[in-house]
Amino acid sequence: MKYRIHLLLPVLGMLNACNINSPALNDNVTAAISESPVASTASAGNHPLNAHKILAQKQVPILCYHRIRSWKTTDTKSMKDYIVPVETFKEEMKMLADSGYKTILPDQLFAYLTAGAPIPPKSIMLTFDDSEEEHFTIAAAEMKKYGFKGVFFLMTVTMDRPGYMTKEQVKALSDEGHVIASHTWDHHNVKKYEGKDWETQVEKPMKQIQSITGKPVKYFAYPFGLWNEAAIPELKKYGLIAAFQLVDKRSQQEPIYTIRRMIVPGEWNASQMIKRMKTTF
Repeated sequence: MKYRIHLLLPVLGMLNACNINSPALNDNVTAAISESPVASTASAGNHPLNAHKILAQKQVPILCYHRIRSWKTTDTKSMKDYIVPVETFKEEMKMLADSGYKTILPDQLFAYLTAGAPIPPKSIMLTFDDSEEEHFTIAAAEMKKYGFKGVFFLMTVTMDRPGYMTKEQVKALSDEGHVIASHTWDHHNVKKYEGKDWETQVEKPMKQIQSITGKPVKYFAYPFGLWNEAAIPELKKYGLIAAFQLVDKRSQQEPIYTIRRMIVPGEWNASQMIKRMKTTF
């Protein structure tokens, strides 16, 4: 979570017709990704995808969670924007399921945006930032009740530290079908990177995550949701095929690298979350 990062850094220096588990669907998604120009040319820094077509596709609601725990008396109002109480999170997951939403993962989203691959009518993506331990102990366990899968964007500096996920937990999430993606090493703003910062913040964390999950890392979330056009060629250089920001306007040239997400504040109830989600996307 953003306020927690500021404290940490100094110290650390497709279901039925569109079944997500359908072999036919998975084959279609894999084909769409492997045949996509960006997937095959990312390392060369080229991007021949049709940005207009991507921008014309209806956006899929993507929710972004940070802390999932009870509020403390010391939590300020701004802190509560990033802290969703456990019971509220459970209510939100239940309402999404009861309302007919189905989770999709980044490969499906990528294939939908770039190749028009089919996704469930009420698709949604659940994402979790910053490697918090409760993402494994609370979020993943609650999502499992409804057959939901999520995307976990890790800061690798926190790995195995108290209050954060362990390598074993990350591997378990990956083995259960969730996606593990990169959120840099220690949450520095990509707009300020220069020189070897890209190696430290992007390349090395990707390699560390792959060493844990045994799967390539293809997706990235910008710290603080902040990005600029100069960052995109660097992400491509390391084989990242899409990146996620927050709710700012998407790049008109590189929309696949500025996919929008909505933070879920702790003050919202489940009904408010769905109402805001509908107006945001």
